[in-house]
Amino acid sequence: MRRDGKIRISEIFGPTVQGEGALLGLPTVFVRTGGCDFRCSWCDTLYAVDPAFRADWQPMDAGQILDQVKKLSGGRPVLVTLSGGNPAIQPLEPLIDLGQPQGFSFAIETQGSIARRWFAKLDHLTLSPKPPSSHTTFNADDLAACIAAARNGTGHGPAITLKFPVADEADLAFANHVRSLHRDIPCYLQPVNATPAAPHPDGADGVDLDALTERYRWLVDRVAKNGWFDVRVMPQWHVHVWGNLRGV
Repeated sequence: MRRDGKIRISEIFGPTVQGEGALLGLPTVFVRTGGCDFRCSWCDTLYAVDPAFRADWQPMDAGQILDQVKKLSGGRPVLVTLSGGNPAIQPLEPLIDLGQPQGFSFAIETQGSIARRWFAKLDHLTLSPKPPSSHTTFNADDLAACIAAARNGTGHGPAITLKFPVADEADLAFANHVRSLHRDIPCYLQPVNATPAAPHPDGADGVDLDALTERYRWLVDRVAKNGWFDVRVMPQWHVHVWGNLRGV
């Protein structure tokens, strides 16, 4: 987090549609922050994670960010999707406080490693714990703290969902275990996209759609055979439509 309170921005783009998870298909403008406390082995947004790209991240205040969102949306209120990296690193509360009275709604996706009190102000909170194939360390207490922060001791707050990237059997077992700790929260499973996005917007995508489709078929089969009938299994539709191209 910057000492001046500004937010590190990797990119702002849209309007497009949300390509995954509970908000699939909803028109949105993406605000992607720079910086992450994790380094997943199959990260598909390294340009917003790796400090080597820090020079490309622009420090902006809440007003500047909302002005850019308005420019893209033609001034009309729209869902703002806060992504990363890990957007929970950034001081995003002023942006939420500025945008919501003007009709903008806010969704965030984070791995659930950093709890913020301002989670309670969000409209949608997607928690995406990283599984064994990511080669990162999961902390159940951190995830629980994120959920508690969002509910703010009242049971109210944003709509919360769990979304698990799955690459193999170990990941599926991990998702099943973590879900068992939070059965009241809707759960989504998603095949891992192991192809990194191009570091620059005009770069080639190179995504292996055949492999991704096979992984999705495998995941559907495993869920069906395991009788895990209270989850949703969904691909990243934006990857199937646009590959790993940025800004879509």
